[in-house]
Amino acid sequence: MSEVRVRFAPSPTGYLHIGGARTALFNWLWARKTGGKFILRIEDTDLARNTPESVQAIFDSMRWLGLDWDEGPQVGGPDGPYFQTERLAIYREHAERLIRTGHAYRCYCTKEDLAAARAAHEASGTRQAFRYPGTCRKRTDQPDAPYVVRFRAPTTGSTGWVDLVKGRIDVPNEAQQDFILLRNDGVPLYNFGAVVDDVTMRINLVARGDDHVVNTPPQILIYQALGYTVPSFAHLPMILAPNGEKLSKRHAAVSALEYAELGYLPDAVLNYLARLGWSHGDQEIFTREELIAHFDWSHCGHTPGKYDAKKFAYVEAEHLRAQEDAALARLALPFLARRGLTVADDDARLPAAIATVKTRAQTLADIADLVDFFFREEPVLDPKAKEKFLVPANAPRLEALAKVVAGTAPFDRATLEAKVSAWLAAEGLQIKDVAQPARVALTGRTQSPGLYEVMEVLGEAHTVARLEQGRARSLGDA
Repeated sequence: MSEVRVRFAPSPTGYLHIGGARTALFNWLWARKTGGKFILRIEDTDLARNTPESVQAIFDSMRWLGLDWDEGPQVGGPDGPYFQTERLAIYREHAERLIRTGHAYRCYCTKEDLAAARAAHEASGTRQAFRYPGTCRKRTDQPDAPYVVRFRAPTTGSTGWVDLVKGRIDVPNEAQQDFILLRNDGVPLYNFGAVVDDVTMRINLVARGDDHVVNTPPQILIYQALGYTVPSFAHLPMILAPNGEKLSKRHAAVSALEYAELGYLPDAVLNYLARLGWSHGDQEIFTREELIAHFDWSHCGHTPGKYDAKKFAYVEAEHLRAQEDAALARLALPFLARRGLTVADDDARLPAAIATVKTRAQTLADIADLVDFFFREEPVLDPKAKEKFLVPANAPRLEALAKVVAGTAPFDRATLEAKVSAWLAAEGLQIKDVAQPARVALTGRTQSPGLYEVMEVLGEAHTVARLEQGRARSLGDA
């Protein structure tokens, strides 16, 4: 089998939508599984909507997701350039070739001509949609006037292919019209530009969303007219909102980089997106390596996948818990910085703190919130917790607890628990008599990891200081 060459070709008109990210993922997985090449190119012919910021957002999203490309912008390759606006001469050359062989022709119809033809069509009372009437199809003169290049579409027979996801699809050629290949400014329309790019970049499998099924018959006709081998096609089901509508920002975060901002792990995002359109038995959680090993086209779904925020959060949490504490510590640093906390990347307290909270977290942002109190000089007190637990009646117990834990060696949870338990027994107290006041004094919160885990990570000095500060606050002295 020849080398697999697949591509992802986004338009830089905004952020990278998670639907586009899934298309990129499936192409990337197939290239990595087969040892093929994954090509990135930018379809930037929509000059009114393209922005440099959108181009950069595509690059940033792809790199955050870890979907590296073998050829394309920033990495180069033998078949560039990889921006369509830099390839206009290539499109013109192929258009002229189709004209010479009779598969295309110059159309000099003006906008006014087409508007008049459309009006006449509508006035006829027909219910059929307007199609270009072929006014210039047999024209042989070449006036000095602007023109577009139109494809001479066949009117009989059918065009079909065996889709790797949807199976056999056939479309009657009479459904086609003489569609435009090249505008009068030399910019290709989508179908022509995509075909020329794919053949010159040697793409042999085109995998994309199933909203492109309608584009495949005219593209196959162009391949055949140019004498090129038609590639394989795989059309992937759409990602819909939970209510079946098109997924948009009002339903969920839809930009790939939004998930980075929310503190999701890239492998969790890839895992969830893969399972929205593909399956491998009943397995739900996949590492990146497992996705590469198991991915195939035969197990891609035929029907749209519905976005499920709860399931996405579950997948994210599973990936988070599978990470080593030290790895999560590095990833959490930017989220701590957002909270105004400067933590050294070699601070041993951070992995230790993360170990106490990661089973309760779903995202890196959650982790930063849950460990926040460990890294402040004083914890931020919940007003309701302070009012309920830091009261005069609890001041003596907080003072006594501070004296009990001071000097404990080693200062670890097991030793602390044994020492505090002995004190409680001697005083005729139970842990519930002191736990919540101590928790609020140490963390500022009524919910936290275990009391002895918190003490161990804080260390002796901070633990004693916070308990004494809690006593002072209970008496209204602070």
